[in-house]
Amino acid sequence: MKKNTHPNYHKIKVVMTDGSHFETMSTWGKEGETLKLEIDPKSHAAWTGGNQKVLDKGRVSKFFKKFKNLRSETKK
Repeated sequence: MKKNTHPNYHKIKVVMTDGSHFETMSTWGKEGETLKLEIDPKSHAAWTGGNQKVLDKGRVSKFFKKFKNLRSETKK
């Protein structure tokens, strides 16, 4: 096996948006550095149940736009 092919795995400090923090092992940064999160499960709407921005150019919208002519006008 080749030597020095794996990244350095070390302890870092992660600071959440509310100021709480924890230590974890990571390949990010250098030993002892602090990673400050801009989005985390405590503040993001996807986890908290708040309003989410829905893109109008998503897959479903593209599908309906592409196949809108295939719908029948009358229901059977």
